[in-house]
Amino acid sequence: MRLALLGCGTVGQEVVRLLHEQASDLAARIGAPLEIAGIAVRRLGRDRGDLPVDPALFTTDALGLIKRDDVDVVIEVVGGIEPARGWLVEALRAGKSVVTANKALLAEDGVALHEAAAEGGGDLYYEASVAGAIPLLRPLRESLHGDRINRVTGIVNGTTNFILSAMDATGAGFAEALEEATELGYAEADPTADVEGFDAAAKAAILASLAFHTRVGAADVHREGITEVTAADVASAQAMGCTIKLLCIAARGVDPAGRETVSVRVHPAMIPRSHPLASVGDAFNAVFVEADAAGQLMFYGRGAGGAPTASAVLGDVVAVARNRLAGVRAASESAYADLAVRPMGEALTRYHVSLDVADRPGVLAAVAGVFARHDVSIATVRQGSAGGSTGATGRAGDAELVIVTHVAPDAALAATVDELRGLDIVRSVTSVLRVEGGA
Repeated sequence: MRLALLGCGTVGQEVVRLLHEQASDLAARIGAPLEIAGIAVRRLGRDRGDLPVDPALFTTDALGLIKRDDVDVVIEVVGGIEPARGWLVEALRAGKSVVTANKALLAEDGVALHEAAAEGGGDLYYEASVAGAIPLLRPLRESLHGDRINRVTGIVNGTTNFILSAMDATGAGFAEALEEATELGYAEADPTADVEGFDAAAKAAILASLAFHTRVGAADVHREGITEVTAADVASAQAMGCTIKLLCIAARGVDPAGRETVSVRVHPAMIPRSHPLASVGDAFNAVFVEADAAGQLMFYGRGAGGAPTASAVLGDVVAVARNRLAGVRAASESAYADLAVRPMGEALTRYHVSLDVADRPGVLAAVAGVFARHDVSIATVRQGSAGGSTGATGRAGDAELVIVTHVAPDAALAATVDELRGLDIVRSVTSVLRVEGGA
Protein backbone atom coordinates (compact mmCIF):
# COMPACT_ATOMS: atom_id res chain seq x y z
CA MET A 1 0.00 0.00 0.00
CA ARG A 2 1.80 3.11 -1.28
CA LEU A 3 1.46 6.47 0.47
CA ALA A 4 2.04 10.04 -0.71
CA LEU A 5 2.69 12.42 2.18
CA LEU A 6 1.98 16.10 1.57
CA GLY A 7 3.84 18.13 4.17
CA CYS A 8 6.66 17.20 6.50
CA GLY A 9 6.44 19.68 9.35
CA THR A 10 5.75 18.81 12.98
CA VAL A 11 2.88 16.42 12.20
CA GLY A 12 4.33 15.05 8.97
CA GLN A 13 7.59 14.11 10.65
CA GLU A 14 5.71 12.27 13.40
CA VAL A 15 3.72 10.39 10.74
CA VAL A 16 6.98 9.27 9.11
CA ARG A 17 8.42 8.15 12.46
CA LEU A 18 5.29 6.19 13.40
CA LEU A 19 5.21 4.52 9.99
CA HIS A 20 8.83 3.45 10.54
CA GLU A 21 8.56 2.40 14.20
CA GLN A 22 5.29 0.53 13.85
CA ALA A 23 5.82 -0.85 10.36
CA SER A 24 5.37 -4.53 11.25
CA ASP A 25 2.32 -3.96 13.45
CA LEU A 26 0.67 -1.73 10.86
CA ALA A 27 1.28 -4.32 8.13
CA ALA A 28 -0.26 -7.02 10.32
CA ARG A 29 -3.33 -4.90 11.07
CA ILE A 30 -3.88 -3.98 7.45
CA GLY A 31 -2.79 -7.17 5.70
CA ALA A 32 -0.14 -5.42 3.58
CA PRO A 33 2.90 -3.25 4.28
CA LEU A 34 2.74 0.54 4.07
CA GLU A 35 5.39 2.21 1.97
CA ILE A 36 6.08 5.92 1.44
CA ALA A 37 6.08 6.62 -2.29
CA GLY A 38 7.09 10.26 -1.85
CA ILE A 39 6.97 13.29 0.42
CA ALA A 40 6.02 16.69 -0.98
CA VAL A 41 7.61 19.68 0.76
CA ARG A 42 8.07 23.38 0.03
CA ARG A 43 11.86 23.36 0.50
CA LEU A 44 14.11 20.39 -0.17
CA GLY A 45 17.09 21.64 1.83
CA ARG A 46 15.37 22.09 5.18
CA ASP A 47 16.94 20.27 8.13
CA ARG A 48 14.59 17.52 9.30
CA GLY A 49 16.91 15.89 11.78
CA ASP A 50 17.38 12.13 11.77
CA LEU A 51 14.10 11.37 10.03
CA PRO A 52 14.14 7.66 9.04
CA VAL A 53 13.42 8.16 5.35
CA ASP A 54 15.38 8.12 2.11
CA PRO A 55 16.13 11.75 1.10
CA ALA A 56 15.40 10.79 -2.50
CA LEU A 57 11.70 10.53 -1.61
CA PHE A 58 11.39 14.28 -1.07
CA THR A 59 9.95 16.40 -3.88
CA THR A 60 8.54 19.87 -4.39
CA ASP A 61 6.11 18.60 -7.05
CA ALA A 62 3.08 17.71 -4.93
CA LEU A 63 0.71 17.43 -7.89
CA GLY A 64 3.09 15.18 -9.78
CA LEU A 65 3.38 12.92 -6.74
CA ILE A 66 -0.39 12.73 -6.37
CA LYS A 67 -0.86 11.76 -10.03
CA ARG A 68 1.53 8.83 -9.88
CA ASP A 69 -0.14 5.51 -10.67
CA ASP A 70 1.64 3.72 -7.81
CA VAL A 71 0.11 5.98 -5.11
CA ASP A 72 -2.88 4.47 -3.28
CA VAL A 73 -3.38 6.86 -0.36
CA VAL A 74 -2.65 10.58 -0.07
CA ILE A 75 -1.96 12.00 3.41
CA GLU A 76 -2.28 15.80 3.66
CA VAL A 77 -0.84 17.65 6.67
CA VAL A 78 0.06 20.94 4.96
CA GLY A 79 -3.01 22.91 6.07
CA GLY A 80 -4.64 25.97 4.54
CA ILE A 81 -7.11 26.22 1.70
CA GLU A 82 -4.95 26.42 -1.42
CA PRO A 83 -3.10 24.61 -2.88
CA ALA A 84 -4.34 21.82 -0.59
CA ARG A 85 -7.87 21.92 -2.04
CA GLY A 86 -6.65 21.43 -5.61
CA TRP A 87 -4.34 18.60 -4.60
CA LEU A 88 -6.98 16.68 -2.68
CA VAL A 89 -9.70 17.11 -5.28
CA GLU A 90 -7.27 15.80 -7.91
CA ALA A 91 -6.40 12.79 -5.75
CA LEU A 92 -10.00 11.94 -4.91
CA ARG A 93 -11.22 12.24 -8.47
CA ALA A 94 -8.46 9.88 -9.51
CA GLY A 95 -9.84 7.26 -7.12
CA LYS A 96 -7.17 7.59 -4.44
CA SER A 97 -8.11 7.62 -0.79
CA VAL A 98 -7.30 10.74 1.21
CA VAL A 99 -6.45 11.22 4.87
CA THR A 100 -6.29 14.87 5.95
CA ALA A 101 -5.91 16.90 9.13
CA ASN A 102 -7.01 20.09 7.37
CA LYS A 103 -9.87 21.49 9.44
CA ALA A 104 -9.86 24.85 7.67
CA LEU A 105 -10.34 23.27 4.25
CA LEU A 106 -13.03 20.86 5.44
CA ALA A 107 -14.98 23.71 7.05
CA GLU A 108 -14.49 26.00 4.05
CA ASP A 109 -15.22 23.55 1.23
CA GLY A 110 -15.84 20.05 2.53
CA VAL A 111 -18.60 19.73 -0.06
CA ALA A 112 -16.07 19.77 -2.92
CA LEU A 113 -13.98 17.10 -1.23
CA HIS A 114 -16.94 14.81 -0.54
CA GLU A 115 -18.21 15.22 -4.10
CA ALA A 116 -14.76 14.39 -5.49
CA ALA A 117 -14.58 11.31 -3.26
CA ALA A 118 -17.98 10.14 -4.50
CA GLU A 119 -16.90 10.73 -8.10
CA GLY A 120 -13.63 8.81 -7.79
CA GLY A 121 -14.80 6.08 -5.43
CA GLY A 122 -12.11 6.58 -2.77
CA ASP A 123 -12.34 7.27 0.94
CA LEU A 124 -12.07 10.66 2.65
CA TYR A 125 -11.06 10.42 6.32
CA TYR A 126 -10.24 13.33 8.62
CA GLU A 127 -10.21 12.22 12.25
CA ALA A 128 -7.15 14.37 12.96
CA SER A 129 -8.93 17.58 11.91
CA VAL A 130 -10.74 17.92 15.25
CA ALA A 131 -9.38 17.27 18.76
CA GLY A 132 -6.09 15.65 17.74
CA ALA A 133 -5.73 12.12 19.04
CA ILE A 134 -9.20 11.97 20.61
CA PRO A 135 -11.35 9.36 18.80
CA LEU A 136 -14.31 11.63 18.14
CA LEU A 137 -15.30 11.98 14.49
CA ARG A 138 -15.57 8.29 13.75
CA PRO A 139 -17.87 7.69 16.74
CA LEU A 140 -20.06 10.53 15.45
CA ARG A 141 -19.91 9.25 11.88
CA GLU A 142 -20.26 5.53 12.61
CA SER A 143 -20.81 4.43 16.22
CA LEU A 144 -23.67 6.87 16.90
CA HIS A 145 -25.36 6.57 13.51
CA GLY A 146 -28.13 4.56 15.10
CA ASP A 147 -28.90 7.32 17.57
CA ARG A 148 -30.14 10.90 17.44
CA ILE A 149 -27.60 13.45 18.62
CA ASN A 150 -29.17 16.56 20.11
CA ARG A 151 -26.23 18.63 21.28
CA VAL A 152 -22.45 18.74 21.06
CA THR A 153 -20.55 21.03 23.43
CA GLY A 154 -16.80 21.11 23.33
CA ILE A 155 -13.47 22.64 24.23
CA VAL A 156 -11.62 22.12 20.96
CA ASN A 157 -8.76 24.61 21.08
CA GLY A 158 -5.87 23.90 23.43
CA THR A 159 -4.32 27.36 23.26
CA THR A 160 -7.41 29.19 24.50
CA ASN A 161 -8.10 26.54 27.11
CA PHE A 162 -4.58 26.95 28.48
CA ILE A 163 -5.00 30.74 28.61
CA LEU A 164 -8.39 30.64 30.34
CA SER A 165 -7.23 27.91 32.74
CA ALA A 166 -4.21 30.05 33.68
CA MET A 167 -6.41 33.09 34.22
CA ASP A 168 -8.71 31.03 36.45
CA ALA A 169 -5.86 29.55 38.48
CA THR A 170 -3.70 32.66 38.98
CA GLY A 171 -5.94 35.68 38.47
CA ALA A 172 -3.77 36.82 35.56
CA GLY A 173 -5.14 39.01 32.78
CA PHE A 174 -5.49 37.87 29.19
CA ALA A 175 -2.25 39.45 27.95
CA GLU A 176 -0.21 37.91 30.76
CA ALA A 177 -1.71 34.44 30.23
CA LEU A 178 -1.16 34.69 26.46
CA GLU A 179 2.49 35.58 27.04
CA GLU A 180 2.92 32.49 29.21
CA ALA A 181 1.21 30.31 26.59
CA THR A 182 3.58 31.66 23.93
CA GLU A 183 6.67 31.04 26.07
CA LEU A 184 5.60 27.44 26.68
CA GLY A 185 4.88 26.81 23.02
CA TYR A 186 1.10 26.52 23.35
CA ALA A 187 0.45 29.68 21.31
CA GLU A 188 1.80 30.58 17.87
CA ALA A 189 3.74 33.78 17.25
CA ASP A 190 0.52 35.01 15.62
CA PRO A 191 -2.23 33.56 17.85
CA THR A 192 -5.13 35.15 15.96
CA ALA A 193 -6.64 31.91 14.64
CA ASP A 194 -6.81 30.55 18.18
CA VAL A 195 -7.70 33.52 20.39
CA GLU A 196 -10.26 34.96 17.94
CA GLY A 197 -12.03 31.60 17.63
CA PHE A 198 -11.34 30.82 13.95
CA ASP A 199 -9.76 27.45 14.72
CA ALA A 200 -12.60 26.40 17.01
CA ALA A 201 -15.23 27.60 14.52
CA ALA A 202 -13.81 25.39 11.76
CA LYS A 203 -13.94 22.41 14.11
CA ALA A 204 -17.48 23.30 15.19
CA ALA A 205 -18.60 23.23 11.56
CA ILE A 206 -17.15 19.74 11.10
CA LEU A 207 -18.74 18.45 14.31
CA ALA A 208 -22.16 19.87 13.44
CA SER A 209 -22.04 18.43 9.94
CA LEU A 210 -21.40 14.93 11.26
CA ALA A 211 -23.72 15.12 14.28
CA PHE A 212 -26.75 16.48 12.44
CA HIS A 213 -26.30 15.06 8.90
CA THR A 214 -26.31 18.58 7.53
CA ARG A 215 -23.75 20.55 5.56
CA VAL A 216 -22.40 23.24 7.88
CA GLY A 217 -19.57 25.51 6.78
CA ALA A 218 -17.33 27.92 8.63
CA ALA A 219 -19.49 30.84 7.47
CA ASP A 220 -22.49 29.31 9.28
CA VAL A 221 -20.77 29.41 12.67
CA HIS A 222 -21.21 32.39 14.96
CA ARG A 223 -17.72 33.17 16.25
CA GLU A 224 -16.35 35.21 19.15
CA GLY A 225 -12.86 34.99 20.65
CA ILE A 226 -11.48 35.38 24.17
CA THR A 227 -9.50 38.61 23.82
CA GLU A 228 -12.13 40.59 25.73
CA VAL A 229 -12.26 38.22 28.71
CA THR A 230 -10.82 40.00 31.73
CA ALA A 231 -9.53 38.99 35.14
CA ALA A 232 -12.66 40.63 36.57
CA ASP A 233 -14.83 38.33 34.43
CA VAL A 234 -12.95 35.31 35.74
CA ALA A 235 -13.37 36.52 39.34
CA SER A 236 -17.09 37.09 38.78
CA ALA A 237 -17.42 33.57 37.36
CA GLN A 238 -15.65 32.18 40.41
CA ALA A 239 -18.06 34.05 42.68
CA MET A 240 -20.90 32.23 40.90
CA GLY A 241 -19.21 28.84 41.22
CA CYS A 242 -18.33 28.90 37.52
CA THR A 243 -15.33 28.99 35.24
CA ILE A 244 -14.93 30.47 31.75
CA LYS A 245 -14.22 28.32 28.69
CA LEU A 246 -14.20 28.93 24.95
CA LEU A 247 -16.98 26.59 23.89
CA CYS A 248 -18.12 25.28 20.56
CA ILE A 249 -21.82 24.52 20.78
CA ALA A 250 -23.87 22.75 18.12
CA ALA A 251 -27.48 22.01 18.98
CA ARG A 252 -30.75 20.99 17.44
CA GLY A 253 -33.63 23.37 17.88
CA VAL A 254 -36.90 24.60 16.44
CA ASP A 255 -37.26 27.95 14.71
CA PRO A 256 -40.23 30.31 15.25
CA ALA A 257 -42.06 28.57 12.37
CA GLY A 258 -41.77 25.20 14.09
CA ARG A 259 -39.15 23.75 11.71
CA GLU A 260 -36.25 21.72 13.04
CA THR A 261 -32.95 23.58 12.73
CA VAL A 262 -29.42 23.58 14.08
CA SER A 263 -27.46 26.37 15.71
CA VAL A 264 -23.66 26.40 15.70
CA ARG A 265 -21.63 28.88 17.70
CA VAL A 266 -18.22 29.47 19.27
CA HIS A 267 -17.79 31.95 22.12
CA PRO A 268 -16.49 32.23 25.67
CA ALA A 269 -19.02 31.24 28.29
CA MET A 270 -19.35 30.67 32.00
CA ILE A 271 -20.08 27.07 32.97
CA PRO A 272 -20.72 25.65 36.46
CA ARG A 273 -17.73 23.93 38.04
CA SER A 274 -19.93 20.84 38.36
CA HIS A 275 -20.10 20.52 34.55
CA PRO A 276 -17.79 17.81 33.11
CA LEU A 277 -16.09 20.37 30.85
CA ALA A 278 -15.20 22.71 33.73
CA SER A 279 -12.37 20.48 34.97
CA VAL A 280 -10.68 20.29 31.55
CA GLY A 281 -7.50 22.26 32.11
CA ASP A 282 -4.18 23.09 30.51
CA ALA A 283 -4.14 22.55 26.73
CA PHE A 284 -6.44 19.52 26.79
CA ASN A 285 -9.59 19.17 24.68
CA ALA A 286 -12.91 17.58 25.56
CA VAL A 287 -16.22 17.18 23.79
CA PHE A 288 -19.54 16.49 25.52
CA VAL A 289 -22.16 14.73 23.37
CA GLU A 290 -25.83 14.38 24.29
CA ALA A 291 -27.91 11.80 22.41
CA ASP A 292 -31.36 10.29 22.81
CA ALA A 293 -30.42 6.68 23.52
CA ALA A 294 -26.74 6.88 24.46
CA GLY A 295 -27.33 9.76 26.85
CA GLN A 296 -24.30 11.85 27.80
CA LEU A 297 -20.89 10.94 26.42
CA MET A 298 -17.53 12.59 27.10
CA PHE A 299 -14.44 12.47 24.84
CA TYR A 300 -11.24 13.77 26.45
CA GLY A 301 -7.55 13.95 25.61
CA ARG A 302 -4.76 15.89 23.94
CA GLY A 303 -6.18 17.94 21.13
CA ALA A 304 -3.00 19.05 19.39
CA GLY A 305 0.68 18.33 18.97
CA GLY A 306 2.71 16.34 16.48
CA ALA A 307 2.45 12.87 18.03
CA PRO A 308 -1.25 12.98 19.04
CA THR A 309 -2.28 14.31 15.62
CA ALA A 310 -0.10 11.75 13.83
CA SER A 311 -1.77 9.02 15.89
CA ALA A 312 -5.15 10.05 14.50
CA VAL A 313 -3.73 10.26 10.98
CA LEU A 314 -2.33 6.72 11.19
CA GLY A 315 -5.65 5.42 12.50
CA ASP A 316 -7.32 6.77 9.37
CA VAL A 317 -4.57 5.36 7.14
CA VAL A 318 -5.18 1.88 8.56
CA ALA A 319 -8.92 2.21 7.91
CA VAL A 320 -8.64 3.40 4.30
CA ALA A 321 -5.88 0.88 3.52
CA ARG A 322 -8.06 -1.98 4.76
CA ASN A 323 -10.93 -0.72 2.63
CA ARG A 324 -8.75 -0.58 -0.49
CA LEU A 325 -7.49 -4.12 0.04
CA ALA A 326 -11.07 -5.32 0.51
CA GLY A 327 -12.26 -3.43 -2.56
CA VAL A 328 -14.82 -1.39 -0.59
CA ARG A 329 -15.19 2.21 0.53
CA ALA A 330 -16.58 3.74 3.68
CA ALA A 331 -20.02 5.28 3.82
CA SER A 332 -20.08 8.58 1.97
CA GLU A 333 -21.07 11.96 3.39
CA SER A 334 -24.36 11.88 5.26
CA ALA A 335 -26.18 15.16 4.66
CA TYR A 336 -29.70 13.85 4.16
CA ALA A 337 -31.24 15.92 6.97
CA ASP A 338 -30.32 19.22 5.30
CA LEU A 339 -31.41 21.25 8.32
CA ALA A 340 -31.34 25.04 8.16
CA VAL A 341 -28.75 26.77 10.33
CA ARG A 342 -30.43 29.24 12.67
CA PRO A 343 -29.00 32.75 13.02
CA MET A 344 -27.31 33.53 16.31
CA GLY A 345 -30.13 35.89 17.26
CA GLU A 346 -32.49 32.91 17.60
CA ALA A 347 -30.12 30.85 19.74
CA LEU A 348 -31.36 30.42 23.31
CA THR A 349 -28.78 31.52 25.86
CA ARG A 350 -28.34 33.00 29.31
CA TYR A 351 -26.36 36.17 29.97
CA HIS A 352 -24.13 37.43 32.76
CA VAL A 353 -24.10 41.26 32.60
CA SER A 354 -21.96 43.53 34.79
CA LEU A 355 -22.92 47.20 34.98
CA ASP A 356 -21.42 50.27 36.61
CA VAL A 357 -24.40 52.40 37.58
CA ALA A 358 -25.22 55.55 39.49
CA ASP A 359 -25.70 54.78 43.16
CA ARG A 360 -29.10 56.31 43.75
CA PRO A 361 -32.69 55.18 44.39
CA GLY A 362 -34.64 53.71 41.47
CA VAL A 363 -31.64 52.48 39.50
CA LEU A 364 -32.38 48.78 39.99
CA ALA A 365 -36.01 49.28 38.99
CA ALA A 366 -34.98 51.16 35.85
CA VAL A 367 -32.51 48.46 34.86
CA ALA A 368 -35.05 45.71 35.55
CA GLY A 369 -37.54 47.58 33.38
CA VAL A 370 -35.18 47.38 30.39
CA PHE A 371 -34.95 43.60 30.76
CA ALA A 372 -38.73 43.36 31.05
CA ARG A 373 -39.31 45.42 27.89
CA HIS A 374 -37.32 42.85 25.92
CA ASP A 375 -39.02 39.86 27.58
CA VAL A 376 -35.81 38.77 29.30
CA SER A 377 -36.34 37.30 32.74
CA ILE A 378 -33.78 38.05 35.45
CA ALA A 379 -32.58 35.05 37.46
CA THR A 380 -30.27 36.75 39.99
CA VAL A 381 -29.01 40.23 40.85
CA ARG A 382 -25.90 41.00 42.88
CA GLN A 383 -25.14 44.55 43.95
CA GLY A 384 -21.89 45.92 45.32
CA SER A 385 -20.02 49.14 46.07
CA ALA A 386 -23.16 50.85 47.37
CA GLY A 387 -23.51 53.65 49.89
CA GLY A 388 -21.46 56.30 48.11
CA SER A 389 -18.24 54.28 47.85
CA THR A 390 -16.28 54.02 44.63
CA GLY A 391 -17.38 51.39 42.12
CA ALA A 392 -15.41 49.57 39.44
CA THR A 393 -14.79 52.86 37.65
CA GLY A 394 -13.24 54.38 40.76
CA ARG A 395 -15.76 57.25 40.85
CA ALA A 396 -17.61 58.12 44.05
CA GLY A 397 -21.33 57.54 43.84
CA ASP A 398 -21.08 54.56 41.50
CA ALA A 399 -22.35 51.05 42.21
CA GLU A 400 -21.95 47.70 40.49
CA LEU A 401 -24.80 45.48 39.40
CA VAL A 402 -24.22 41.90 38.25
CA ILE A 403 -27.27 40.37 36.58
CA VAL A 404 -27.72 36.79 35.39
CA THR A 405 -30.69 36.10 33.15
CA HIS A 406 -32.85 33.11 32.43
CA VAL A 407 -32.76 31.59 28.94
CA ALA A 408 -33.90 33.94 26.19
CA PRO A 409 -33.20 34.48 22.47
CA ASP A 410 -29.75 35.94 21.98
CA ALA A 411 -31.18 38.82 19.95
CA ALA A 412 -33.38 39.87 22.88
CA LEU A 413 -30.43 39.76 25.23
CA ALA A 414 -28.29 41.80 22.84
CA ALA A 415 -31.04 44.39 22.44
CA THR A 416 -31.33 44.61 26.22
CA VAL A 417 -27.62 45.32 26.57
CA ASP A 418 -27.77 47.94 23.81
CA GLU A 419 -30.57 49.79 25.58
CA LEU A 420 -28.74 49.59 28.91
CA ARG A 421 -25.73 51.29 27.32
CA GLY A 422 -27.95 54.24 26.43
CA LEU A 423 -29.30 54.88 29.94
CA ASP A 424 -27.88 57.92 31.73
CA ILE A 425 -27.83 55.96 34.99
CA VAL A 426 -25.53 53.32 33.45
CA ARG A 427 -21.94 54.54 33.52
CA SER A 428 -20.73 51.53 31.53
CA VAL A 429 -21.51 47.93 30.66
CA THR A 430 -18.29 46.42 31.92
CA SER A 431 -18.84 42.81 30.91
CA VAL A 432 -21.23 40.64 28.92
CA LEU A 433 -20.77 36.88 28.91
CA ARG A 434 -23.04 33.98 28.08
CA VAL A 435 -23.78 31.32 30.68
CA GLU A 436 -24.06 27.67 29.61
CA GLY A 437 -24.64 24.34 31.28
CA GLY A 438 -26.86 25.51 34.12
CA ALA A 439 -30.55 25.43 34.86
